[in-house]
Amino acid sequence: MSNNSIQLFEDKAIRTAWDEEKEEWYFSVVDVVGVLTNSENPRRYWSDLKRKLKMEGSQLYEKIVQLKMKSSDGKYYKTDVADTEQLLRIIQSIPSPKAEPFKMWLAQVGRERIEETIDPELAMDRAFLTYQKKGYSNEWIQQRLLSIRIRNNLTEEWDKHGVTKGREYAILTDEITKAWSGMRTREYKRLKGLKKENLRDNMSDMELVLNMLAEATTTELSKVADPKSFKENVDVARQGGNIAGNARKEIESSTGKSVITSENAIQLNEVVVNTIEGVIDADNEKNNN
Repeated sequence: MSNNSIQLFEDKAIRTAWDEEKEEWYFSVVDVVGVLTNSENPRRYWSDLKRKLKMEGSQLYEKIVQLKMKSSDGKYYKTDVADTEQLLRIIQSIPSPKAEPFKMWLAQVGRERIEETIDPELAMDRAFLTYQKKGYSNEWIQQRLLSIRIRNNLTEEWDKHGVTKGREYAILTDEITKAWSGMRTREYKRLKGLKKENLRDNMSDMELVLNMLAEATTTELSKVADPKSFKENVDVARQGGNIAGNARKEIESSTGKSVITSENAIQLNEVVVNTIEGVIDADNEKNNN
C-alpha cells in the first residue's frame, strides 16, 4: 500500500490510500461519513450503520479492511477503509442530501446497462460521447472503439480455450504488452504517470495501432494453434506480441525515434489542441495579411 494522501470534497479532507498491486483506491469510511452526514461523531455513526447493515444481511462489513492512516494528532491508526464499489454501497445507506447525486448516478448507470443489453450499439454511442467530452479527437476515438472490438474478439478466443477472467487475462495481456512494447503493463503505466487509468486511453495513435496489431495477431494465431493449456496460451500471446514488436522496431529504425511515449491522455490532447490553435492562428494571420 502506498501513496497515502488527502482528497478534498467540498473543502473537507478524505484520507485515501493507493494499492499499487491491486490498482485500487481506498477511502477512509469515517471521513466520507463525516462529509455526507455532518455528524459531530462520524465514528459512532459508522459504528451504528455497520450494525444496521449486518442486521439487514449485508456482507459488506466482512469485506471492509483496515489500514493505518494519519490522524489529526499526526500519528497513524488503523482505520476502516473501502474501495470504490464498497463506498458506493455505503453511500446508498446514508440518508443525506449530499448522497443523493451518487444514488441518482447509480440508478442512471443501471438503466443504461439494461438498455445496452437490449441494444449493444448504445454502449458504443455512449463511449464515443464520453471520449469526446474528455477532449479526444474523432479520429482517435474511432481507433479506440476499434481497439475495443479487437480486444473483445481476443477475450472471446481466450474464453473458448479455458482462460479465466481476472488473473489469467492479466497475465496474458502482460505478455502481449511486454512482447510488443518491451515493457510490462505496470511499467508502461508508470512511464505515463498512470495509476487506475486505462493504459489504452493514454496511448498515442501509433501505440494504439501497434497494440491492436498485437492483440489481433494473437487472436488469429490462437485460432490456428488451438492452445490446450494456459502455458500454450502464454506462448501464443508472446508470438502475437513479438510480431507487433518487430513492426515497432522497424518503424523506430526508419524514423529514428521511439514509438513509445511517456505522454498520457492529458498531454497528448494538449498537443492536439495546440496544433489546432496553431493552424487557426496561422490562417488568421494569413487572412489579415
